[in-house]
Amino acid sequence: MIYPAGFFARFLAALYLFCTWGLAVGGSYEAPLPAQLSTDPDLCAYVPCKDVLPGADSFSHRMGKPAYVEAYQSRKGGRGEQEGHGKKGDRKLIGYVFLSTDIVDIPAYSGKPVVTLIGMDTKGIVTGVRVLRHSEPILLLGIPELELTKFVNQYLGKFVGSKIEVGAGRPDQGIIGLDAITGATVTVIAENQVVLRSGLAVAKQVGIIEPTVRPQAKFSPVEGKLDWNALLKNGGVQRLKVDTVAVGMPRSDQPYIDIHFGYLNAPAVGRSVLGDAVYQGLMSRLKPGEHAIFLIASGLESFKGSGFVRGGIYDRVQVSQDMDTFTFRDLDYFNLYRIEAAGAPAYRESAIFIIRSSTFSAAYPWNLVFLANKMDPQTGERTFVNFDREYWLPGSYLEGGRPKIVKPEATWVTVWKSRKVEIVLFLLWLTAAGTVYALRDKLVRRSTMKDTRWKDYPKYFLWLTSIGFVGFYLLAVPSITQVLTWFHSILFEWKWELFLSDPFIFLFWIFIIVSVFFWGRGMFCGWMCPYGSLAEMVYHVAGKLGLKRYQRHLLPQNWHDRLKWIKYGVFAILLAVSFYSIGLAEKLAEIEPFKTTFLVGVWNRSWPFVTFWTALIVASAFFERPFCKYLCPLGAALAVPSTFRWWGLKRKQECGPCKACQVGCGSQAIDDSGRIDQRECLLCLDCQVLYYDDHACPPLAQERKRRTKAGEPLTAIGANGYFIPIVPVAAVSAPAAARPSLPAFIGQEFFDHLFPWSRKVFRQPILLQAITFALAVLVTWVWVLGAAGQIGPGIVLGWWLAWSVYEMVVRMRCKPYVKDGPWWGRNLRPASWADMASYVAFKNLLIAAALFLIMKGAGVLDYLQGLPALQWLY
Repeated sequence: MIYPAGFFARFLAALYLFCTWGLAVGGSYEAPLPAQLSTDPDLCAYVPCKDVLPGADSFSHRMGKPAYVEAYQSRKGGRGEQEGHGKKGDRKLIGYVFLSTDIVDIPAYSGKPVVTLIGMDTKGIVTGVRVLRHSEPILLLGIPELELTKFVNQYLGKFVGSKIEVGAGRPDQGIIGLDAITGATVTVIAENQVVLRSGLAVAKQVGIIEPTVRPQAKFSPVEGKLDWNALLKNGGVQRLKVDTVAVGMPRSDQPYIDIHFGYLNAPAVGRSVLGDAVYQGLMSRLKPGEHAIFLIASGLESFKGSGFVRGGIYDRVQVSQDMDTFTFRDLDYFNLYRIEAAGAPAYRESAIFIIRSSTFSAAYPWNLVFLANKMDPQTGERTFVNFDREYWLPGSYLEGGRPKIVKPEATWVTVWKSRKVEIVLFLLWLTAAGTVYALRDKLVRRSTMKDTRWKDYPKYFLWLTSIGFVGFYLLAVPSITQVLTWFHSILFEWKWELFLSDPFIFLFWIFIIVSVFFWGRGMFCGWMCPYGSLAEMVYHVAGKLGLKRYQRHLLPQNWHDRLKWIKYGVFAILLAVSFYSIGLAEKLAEIEPFKTTFLVGVWNRSWPFVTFWTALIVASAFFERPFCKYLCPLGAALAVPSTFRWWGLKRKQECGPCKACQVGCGSQAIDDSGRIDQRECLLCLDCQVLYYDDHACPPLAQERKRRTKAGEPLTAIGANGYFIPIVPVAAVSAPAAARPSLPAFIGQEFFDHLFPWSRKVFRQPILLQAITFALAVLVTWVWVLGAAGQIGPGIVLGWWLAWSVYEMVVRMRCKPYVKDGPWWGRNLRPASWADMASYVAFKNLLIAAALFLIMKGAGVLDYLQGLPALQWLY
C-alpha cells in the first residue's frame, strides 16, 4: 500500500523538475539590455534598427528631444556608411527609428514598461515594431511570445496619427481595431499606447504631423502680491519632490531632488515671485509665443544635469502638454537670482527657462517632467524613469476661467468600462457562491448520505460555471504569482493600478480574502477554483465511465500526512526565490497548471508542459484532487490564514472515537481525535450531512433505534446534532463564569498576542528577563527602522522570520494553544506545531501591517526618516 503512494509522489516531483529544466529561457522576457542603451548616442550599435526599418543601411546618432534616429538608404554609387564617414548627398532619408523608453514611460501589467523599438518612414507609416524586453508574467511561459509578435505586427503599414484601439474597429468613427491577446488585455492596451504615443511624438517633432495649436491664455488683472504659502495653496506654484528610495538609492534625510516651479507670464505669479521690476524686464525680453517658467531646487541631484555643456540640452527637465514635449537648450536659460515672495524655501540652484513654441498654452494643464536614473533594487539594473507634476494656472488667473478638457482615462478604467456586463455577471456569481455556502446548514439538513442532491447540485453548478464561465471565458484564475506580487509591492512599491488592471482577478481576490477569514481556504479551493473544479469533475466523470473500481478515494493516512507538506515547501521556496529573482520565481510557479489549462490552452504549450499537465489530469482520474492536496502553492498560501477563520464545521463529542466522518473525508482533514484541520479541509460538507443523518451518524442511529424500539417519538435534530429531548431537561443551575470586563479582555488579548511568554517569565532571574525583553525591543526597533526606510526589506524579512521561529518555539512551551473559532471569543484548543506556525506567521504579518498604517497616518514615519540608521544591522 505504501509503494504506490511513494512512487506517485516521486514521479510527480521528478516530472515537475524535468519540465522546469526544459523551459526555454530565451525571448524578450527580462532580456538583458546593455547599460549604454539609454545613454549612448549611437542607438543602433545596441539594437537591430534594420529589423524595424527595412531598406536602411545607415543610421544617424540620436537627435532631437525626445530622441530618435534618422535612417538612410544609399543612393546609387553611395557606400552606405555611418554619418560622419560619407557624404550626406550619397544617402536618402527614408525614415526614423526610436526607442519607446526614450519617449514614454507607460507601465504594463507587471508595473514595468515594455521596451519597444519602432520604425517609421518619412510619411509616418509604421515599418516595424520589435519588443526588446518585457516583464509580463503572462508572457513569460503562459502565452507564447509569438502572440506578442503577431500583435505588434498589426501596426505595420498603419499611420501613427490614426485612431487605433485594441478590440473591434469602428469604421464609421474612423477607429481601427486590433486583435488582442487573450489573457493579456492590460499588456496589449499599454503597448498600444506605447507605440502610438511614441510615434506621434516623433512625427510631430520631424514635421510629419502638424502640432496642435491651442488658444493662448488671457490673464485676469490682479492686484497686490502673494506670499509663498499662498502661491502653493492656490496652485500658482507647484512642487515635484523625488525621494532617494524612488530611484533605488538608500533612504536619505535629503531628497533626491525637490523642485518648486511655476508659470511666470501670469502677472499674479510673475510679480509675486520676481518682483515688479524683474518681471517687467523679463516680459519685455519675451517674443510673442514665448513662455517663461521658473525652477528652484534642492537635494542631491541637479535639474541642470551634470553633463551639460554650452550649446547642449538640459536633459534632466522638460515640459509636456498632451503629446507635445518641449526641451531647453542653453539659449533658453536665464539666471534667477532671488525669489521675492515671502516665505520661500532655501534652494541650491535656480533657473528661468523659456518655452519657444506657439503651440504651448498656459490656459491648459501641462507637466514638468524630471528624468532620473533609477536602479532596480532587485536586479541592480539602471533605467531612466520620468517623474512629473501637473501644473494648471488657477481659474481666477484666467479670463473666463479654465477651459473644459477631457483627460484620457487610465488603462484600468478603460478595461473596467469595456467589460461592464461580464463584471456584473461575475459579481452575481460571487454573490451566489457566498449565499449558497452561507445557507449550508439548511442544505445539509435536507440531504442524507444516500441522497446528497441538496448539497451537491449547488456545488456542481459552481464547479461547472467556474470551469466554463470563470476559467475559460473570463480567464479569472487566481495564482501564486499574484501572492508573490503582493509581497513585493508591499516591500518595494505599491501601485493600485497594477491590481486594478484585471477587474476579475481584483474582485476575486477580495472575495477570497473575506471568505478565508470567514470559513477558511475551503470555500475557494473546494467550490470555486477553476482548476480544482476541473480536477474534481474529472474524478467524478471517470468514476461514471467505469473507472470507479480503480479509483483510490484516499491515500494511506501516513502517506497523506507526509505528502500534504509538499505544497507548503513549494510555497516557501517560491517566496524565498522571488526575493532573489521574481522572474525565476514566476518560472518555477509553472508548477501550477492554471495557465496551461485556461490562459493558454494545452494545444499551445510545448511538450514538457503538456506532459506535466497530462500526468496531473490522469492522476486526478484515479485520486481525488492530488494537485490541490499535495502540490498547490496557492492552496498553501491560503491555508496559513485559515487558522483565523471565524466559523468552523460542527462536531460532536463522539466524533473522536466514532471516526465515521474521518473514513469518508475526501480531504483527509479529520484526525483521530475528530478535530478538523481547517488548513486541509476543502469543505465538501459530507461530514455535516452525516452530522444530521439519523441513519448514518452512529450516535444518532443508536438513539433513533432506541426510541423506535421503546415506542418513543422521534423529535427534530437540534443544532447540536442530537435529537431534541422528548421531555425538556431542567437546566441545572451552575455558577456562571464571570465575564471579564472590556478593559480586562483587551489587556488579556494584548498580552496573549504580543508576548509569547507566560507570566512565569516574571519569576525568572532578572538577567534572563532583561535579555528576553531586550530581544523583543530590538526586533521591534528593527521593524520600525525598516518601515521608515532606514534599512532594506531583506534585513527586515530576515529578522521577522528569525523572530517568528523564536516566538513559535517559546509559545509551544509557554502558551501551547490557539483560538478555535471567532477571534473575539476565548475558545482555546491545544496547538500543533503547524497550528502555531500558521498563527505566529500570520499574526506577526497583521501586526506589522497595522502598525505601519497607524504610524504612517500619524506622521511617525516621516519623523523617523530623519533618524540615523543602525549601520551594524546591514
